[in-house]
Amino acid sequence: MTNQPPSPLVFRHHPRRFGDWKYVYPVVSRRAGGVSLGINLNLDKVCNFDCVYCQVDRREMGEREFLDLKRLDEELREAVPWIASGEIFRDPAFARTPAEFRRFHDIAFSGDGEPTTYRNFAEVIAAAAAVRRELAPPELKLVLITNASMLHRPAVRAGLALLDADNGEIWAKLDAGTEAYFRRIARTAVPFRQILENITEAARARPIVIQTMLLRWGNEPPDEAERAAYCERLREILAAGGSLRRVQLYTVARKPAESFVQPMTAAELEVWAEAVRRAAGVPVAVYP
Repeated sequence: MTNQPPSPLVFRHHPRRFGDWKYVYPVVSRRAGGVSLGINLNLDKVCNFDCVYCQVDRREMGEREFLDLKRLDEELREAVPWIASGEIFRDPAFARTPAEFRRFHDIAFSGDGEPTTYRNFAEVIAAAAAVRRELAPPELKLVLITNASMLHRPAVRAGLALLDADNGEIWAKLDAGTEAYFRRIARTAVPFRQILENITEAARARPIVIQTMLLRWGNEPPDEAERAAYCERLREILAAGGSLRRVQLYTVARKPAESFVQPMTAAELEVWAEAVRRAAGVPVAVYP
Protein backbone atom coordinates (compact mmCIF):
# COMPACT_ATOMS: atom_id res chain seq x y z
CA MET A 1 0.00 0.00 0.00
CA THR A 2 1.41 3.38 -0.99
CA ASN A 3 0.04 6.60 0.51
CA GLN A 4 1.14 9.73 -1.33
CA PRO A 5 0.65 12.92 0.71
CA PRO A 6 -2.36 14.70 -0.82
CA SER A 7 -1.13 18.12 0.30
CA PRO A 8 2.52 18.65 1.21
CA LEU A 9 1.69 21.66 3.41
CA VAL A 10 -0.54 19.54 5.64
CA PHE A 11 2.29 17.15 6.47
CA ARG A 12 5.32 19.44 6.46
CA HIS A 13 4.16 21.70 9.25
CA HIS A 14 3.61 19.93 12.58
CA PRO A 15 4.03 22.54 15.34
CA ARG A 16 3.76 21.16 18.86
CA ARG A 17 2.05 24.28 20.19
CA PHE A 18 -1.43 25.32 19.12
CA GLY A 19 -3.29 28.38 20.35
CA ASP A 20 -3.23 28.69 24.14
CA TRP A 21 -2.74 24.97 24.72
CA LYS A 22 0.46 23.98 26.44
CA TYR A 23 0.43 20.19 26.22
CA VAL A 24 -1.89 19.18 23.37
CA TYR A 25 -1.50 19.90 19.67
CA PRO A 26 -3.51 18.68 16.65
CA VAL A 27 -1.81 17.59 13.44
CA VAL A 28 -2.91 15.87 10.24
CA SER A 29 -0.90 12.65 10.19
CA ARG A 30 0.09 10.70 7.11
CA ARG A 31 0.44 7.50 9.04
CA ALA A 32 -2.73 7.92 11.08
CA GLY A 33 -4.69 8.82 7.96
CA GLY A 34 -6.43 11.65 9.78
CA VAL A 35 -6.18 14.07 12.69
CA SER A 36 -3.99 13.08 15.59
CA LEU A 37 -4.14 15.00 18.88
CA GLY A 38 -0.64 14.91 20.27
CA ILE A 39 0.27 15.14 23.95
CA ASN A 40 3.73 16.60 24.47
CA LEU A 41 5.24 15.17 27.65
CA ASN A 42 8.70 16.55 26.90
CA LEU A 43 8.44 20.33 26.90
CA ASP A 44 12.08 20.42 28.03
CA LYS A 45 13.04 18.81 24.67
CA VAL A 46 15.13 16.20 26.47
CA CYS A 47 15.34 12.85 24.66
CA ASN A 48 17.48 9.76 25.18
CA PHE A 49 17.93 9.46 21.39
CA ASP A 50 19.59 12.02 19.11
CA CYS A 51 18.30 10.79 15.75
CA VAL A 52 19.89 12.33 12.69
CA TYR A 53 16.45 12.84 11.14
CA CYS A 54 14.74 14.39 14.19
CA GLN A 55 12.68 17.50 13.43
CA VAL A 56 12.80 18.95 16.97
CA ASP A 57 14.96 22.07 17.20
CA ARG A 58 17.14 21.39 20.26
CA ARG A 59 19.35 24.47 19.91
CA GLU A 60 17.28 26.03 22.69
CA MET A 61 15.97 23.79 25.46
CA GLY A 62 12.37 24.11 26.62
CA GLU A 63 10.62 24.31 29.96
CA ARG A 64 11.78 22.03 32.78
CA GLU A 65 8.71 21.53 34.94
CA PHE A 66 6.38 18.79 36.11
CA LEU A 67 3.34 18.29 33.90
CA ASP A 68 0.15 19.88 35.27
CA LEU A 69 -2.41 17.06 35.07
CA LYS A 70 -5.30 19.43 35.77
CA ARG A 71 -4.34 21.66 32.86
CA LEU A 72 -3.80 18.65 30.60
CA ASP A 73 -7.29 17.40 31.46
CA GLU A 74 -8.78 20.82 30.69
CA GLU A 75 -6.98 21.01 27.35
CA LEU A 76 -8.08 17.51 26.36
CA ARG A 77 -11.69 18.30 27.28
CA GLU A 78 -11.55 21.36 25.05
CA ALA A 79 -9.67 19.79 22.15
CA VAL A 80 -11.37 16.39 21.84
CA PRO A 81 -14.94 17.68 21.19
CA TRP A 82 -13.56 20.40 18.91
CA ILE A 83 -11.89 17.83 16.70
CA ALA A 84 -14.58 15.14 16.97
CA SER A 85 -17.30 17.61 15.89
CA GLY A 86 -15.35 18.68 12.80
CA GLU A 87 -15.05 22.27 14.02
CA ILE A 88 -11.28 21.96 13.64
CA PHE A 89 -11.68 22.19 9.86
CA ARG A 90 -13.07 25.71 10.19
CA ASP A 91 -9.72 26.80 11.55
CA PRO A 92 -7.44 28.29 8.85
CA ALA A 93 -4.64 25.89 9.80
CA PHE A 94 -6.84 22.88 8.92
CA ALA A 95 -9.34 24.31 6.44
CA ARG A 96 -7.52 22.80 3.44
CA THR A 97 -7.35 19.29 4.87
CA PRO A 98 -8.40 16.81 2.14
CA ALA A 99 -11.72 15.04 2.68
CA GLU A 100 -10.13 11.62 3.19
CA PHE A 101 -8.11 12.96 6.13
CA ARG A 102 -11.04 14.68 7.86
CA ARG A 103 -11.42 12.12 10.60
CA PHE A 104 -10.26 11.98 14.20
CA HIS A 105 -7.92 8.99 14.46
CA ASP A 106 -6.15 9.16 17.81
CA ILE A 107 -4.81 10.83 20.87
CA ALA A 108 -1.06 10.29 20.56
CA PHE A 109 1.60 10.34 23.27
CA SER A 110 4.50 11.89 21.41
CA GLY A 111 6.10 15.34 21.39
CA ASP A 112 9.61 16.75 21.76
CA GLY A 113 11.22 13.68 23.32
CA GLU A 114 10.62 10.07 24.29
CA PRO A 115 7.26 10.04 26.15
CA THR A 116 7.99 6.95 28.23
CA THR A 117 10.84 8.77 30.00
CA TYR A 118 8.26 10.97 31.73
CA ARG A 119 8.10 9.79 35.36
CA ASN A 120 4.29 9.94 35.69
CA PHE A 121 3.66 8.31 32.32
CA ALA A 122 0.89 6.02 33.60
CA GLU A 123 -1.00 8.94 35.16
CA VAL A 124 -1.04 10.76 31.83
CA ILE A 125 -2.31 7.63 30.07
CA ALA A 126 -5.09 7.32 32.66
CA ALA A 127 -6.10 10.99 32.26
CA ALA A 128 -6.30 10.72 28.47
CA ALA A 129 -8.17 7.41 28.67
CA ALA A 130 -10.79 8.96 30.95
CA VAL A 131 -11.43 11.80 28.51
CA ARG A 132 -11.53 9.37 25.58
CA ARG A 133 -14.21 7.27 27.30
CA GLU A 134 -16.29 10.31 28.22
CA LEU A 135 -16.04 12.60 25.19
CA ALA A 136 -14.57 10.79 22.18
CA PRO A 137 -16.07 8.46 19.58
CA PRO A 138 -15.67 4.84 20.75
CA GLU A 139 -13.36 4.00 17.84
CA LEU A 140 -10.84 6.70 18.76
CA LYS A 141 -7.42 5.21 19.51
CA LEU A 142 -4.81 6.02 22.10
CA VAL A 143 -1.43 5.73 20.37
CA LEU A 144 1.97 5.60 22.02
CA ILE A 145 4.74 6.68 19.62
CA THR A 146 7.93 5.37 21.21
CA ASN A 147 11.55 4.52 20.57
CA ALA A 148 10.97 1.42 22.76
CA SER A 149 13.92 2.21 25.03
CA MET A 150 11.90 2.24 28.28
CA LEU A 151 9.20 -0.36 27.67
CA HIS A 152 10.82 -2.70 30.19
CA ARG A 153 10.27 -0.33 33.14
CA PRO A 154 7.49 -1.39 35.55
CA ALA A 155 5.92 2.10 35.57
CA VAL A 156 5.82 2.11 31.77
CA ARG A 157 4.34 -1.39 31.68
CA ALA A 158 1.58 -0.13 33.98
CA GLY A 159 0.84 2.57 31.43
CA LEU A 160 0.82 0.03 28.61
CA ALA A 161 -1.78 -2.02 30.48
CA LEU A 162 -3.99 1.08 30.61
CA LEU A 163 -3.50 1.53 26.88
CA ASP A 164 -4.53 -2.07 26.27
CA ALA A 165 -7.76 -1.49 28.18
CA ASP A 166 -8.70 1.66 26.23
CA ASN A 167 -8.29 0.93 22.52
CA GLY A 168 -4.58 1.64 22.71
CA GLU A 169 -1.86 0.89 20.19
CA ILE A 170 1.93 0.95 20.42
CA TRP A 171 3.93 2.34 17.50
CA ALA A 172 7.48 1.21 18.24
CA LYS A 173 10.48 2.60 16.39
CA LEU A 174 12.80 0.14 14.65
CA ASP A 175 15.07 2.05 12.29
CA ALA A 176 17.85 -0.48 11.82
CA GLY A 177 18.72 -4.10 11.39
CA THR A 178 22.30 -3.94 12.70
CA GLU A 179 23.97 -2.46 15.75
CA ALA A 180 26.28 -0.33 13.58
CA TYR A 181 23.48 1.27 11.59
CA PHE A 182 21.40 1.79 14.74
CA ARG A 183 24.30 3.68 16.36
CA ARG A 184 24.73 5.77 13.24
CA ILE A 185 21.05 6.76 13.01
CA ALA A 186 19.93 7.01 16.66
CA ARG A 187 23.16 8.31 18.26
CA THR A 188 22.19 6.97 21.68
CA ALA A 189 23.80 5.08 24.56
CA VAL A 190 20.82 2.71 24.70
CA PRO A 191 21.92 -0.74 23.43
CA PHE A 192 20.26 -1.99 20.26
CA ARG A 193 19.74 -5.30 22.05
CA GLN A 194 17.54 -3.54 24.63
CA ILE A 195 15.38 -2.03 21.89
CA LEU A 196 14.88 -5.43 20.26
CA GLU A 197 14.10 -7.15 23.56
CA ASN A 198 11.61 -4.46 24.55
CA ILE A 199 9.83 -4.58 21.19
CA THR A 200 9.65 -8.37 21.37
CA GLU A 201 8.21 -8.39 24.89
CA ALA A 202 5.67 -5.70 24.03
CA ALA A 203 4.63 -7.63 20.90
CA ARG A 204 4.17 -10.80 22.93
CA ALA A 205 1.61 -9.02 25.11
CA ARG A 206 -0.42 -7.44 22.26
CA PRO A 207 -0.13 -6.75 18.52
CA ILE A 208 2.04 -3.69 17.91
CA VAL A 209 2.95 -1.46 14.99
CA ILE A 210 6.56 -1.13 13.85
CA GLN A 211 7.51 2.34 12.55
CA THR A 212 10.67 2.64 10.48
CA MET A 213 12.25 5.82 9.14
CA LEU A 214 14.20 5.14 5.95
CA LEU A 215 16.53 7.81 4.61
CA ARG A 216 19.44 8.59 2.36
CA TRP A 217 22.67 9.45 4.14
CA GLY A 218 24.00 12.05 1.73
CA ASN A 219 22.92 10.38 -1.45
CA GLU A 220 23.17 6.79 -0.23
CA PRO A 221 20.20 4.72 0.96
CA PRO A 222 20.73 1.75 3.31
CA ASP A 223 22.39 -1.14 1.46
CA GLU A 224 21.02 -4.62 0.76
CA ALA A 225 22.82 -6.11 3.75
CA GLU A 226 21.11 -3.65 6.11
CA ARG A 227 17.74 -4.39 4.52
CA ALA A 228 18.27 -8.12 4.94
CA ALA A 229 19.30 -7.65 8.58
CA TYR A 230 16.22 -5.52 9.24
CA CYS A 231 13.97 -8.22 7.80
CA GLU A 232 15.74 -10.80 9.96
CA ARG A 233 15.02 -8.73 13.09
CA LEU A 234 11.32 -8.75 12.21
CA ARG A 235 11.42 -12.52 11.70
CA GLU A 236 13.09 -12.94 15.10
CA ILE A 237 10.35 -10.90 16.82
CA LEU A 238 7.70 -13.09 15.22
CA ALA A 239 9.58 -16.31 15.95
CA ALA A 240 9.79 -15.30 19.62
CA GLY A 241 5.99 -15.08 19.81
CA GLY A 242 5.54 -11.41 18.98
CA SER A 243 2.57 -10.14 16.97
CA LEU A 244 2.97 -7.31 14.46
CA ARG A 245 -0.17 -5.48 13.40
CA ARG A 246 1.68 -3.79 10.53
CA VAL A 247 4.97 -2.20 9.54
CA GLN A 248 5.09 1.48 8.59
CA LEU A 249 7.90 2.46 6.24
CA TYR A 250 8.23 6.21 5.84
CA THR A 251 10.81 8.81 4.94
CA VAL A 252 11.72 12.42 5.67
CA ALA A 253 8.80 14.85 5.25
CA ARG A 254 10.04 17.83 7.30
CA LYS A 255 13.40 19.53 7.86
CA PRO A 256 15.68 17.08 9.72
CA ALA A 257 18.34 17.79 12.32
CA GLU A 258 21.19 17.05 9.91
CA SER A 259 21.52 18.52 6.43
CA PHE A 260 23.01 15.33 5.02
CA VAL A 261 19.73 13.46 5.66
CA GLN A 262 17.64 13.17 2.50
CA PRO A 263 14.34 11.36 1.77
CA MET A 264 14.25 8.05 -0.04
CA THR A 265 12.16 7.74 -3.19
CA ALA A 266 8.82 5.96 -3.37
CA ALA A 267 10.43 3.26 -5.53
CA GLU A 268 13.18 2.66 -2.95
CA LEU A 269 10.60 2.38 -0.17
CA GLU A 270 8.63 -0.15 -2.20
CA VAL A 271 11.73 -2.34 -2.55
CA TRP A 272 11.92 -2.45 1.24
CA ALA A 273 8.20 -3.06 1.52
CA GLU A 274 8.35 -6.09 -0.76
CA ALA A 275 11.31 -7.47 1.16
CA VAL A 276 9.40 -7.12 4.45
CA ARG A 277 6.26 -8.74 3.02
CA ARG A 278 8.28 -11.71 1.76
CA ALA A 279 10.31 -12.08 4.93
CA ALA A 280 7.71 -11.45 7.62
CA GLY A 281 4.34 -11.86 5.93
CA VAL A 282 2.86 -8.85 7.73
CA PRO A 283 0.95 -5.85 6.29
CA VAL A 284 3.23 -3.01 5.19
CA ALA A 285 2.22 0.63 4.68
CA VAL A 286 4.53 2.95 2.73
CA TYR A 287 4.65 6.72 3.18
CA PRO A 288 6.96 8.51 0.68
